[in-house]
Amino acid sequence: MSTFSVSYRSTNGVQILDLHGELDAHTASDLEEAIQSCFEDGSVQLLVNGEELQYISSAGLGVFMAYVEEIREADGDIKIASLQPKVYNVFDLLGFPVLFDICDTEEKALHLFEEGNTKPSNEESS
Repeated sequence: MSTFSVSYRSTNGVQILDLHGELDAHTASDLEEAIQSCFEDGSVQLLVNGEELQYISSAGLGVFMAYVEEIREADGDIKIASLQPKVYNVFDLLGFPVLFDICDTEEKALHLFEEGNTKPSNEESS
């Protein structure tokens, strides 16, 4: 069975979701619940830190697509940071760098939020 968990922290009004383990069809609902919970609590500036994410499937990627429009309509965004190369390659293969800001560090993603950037900058920095 896949192991996956999400932990939360907050910095300067940005809700950070730290992903750990393998995000697949069996665990995608955990990420979905985490994003939904943040949204319901009024957190619309979400930074997903994938430093500890070992694997992502299409089901995991689908969670991002399911919420990004709703969050952007609420003047927020989902930014992604610190992906391992093999995980980044999956995002890249499916064109996610065009749809999302994917930064090589959490600090760069936080800086984009500080600048008021809530739309993808199309600057892949990974």
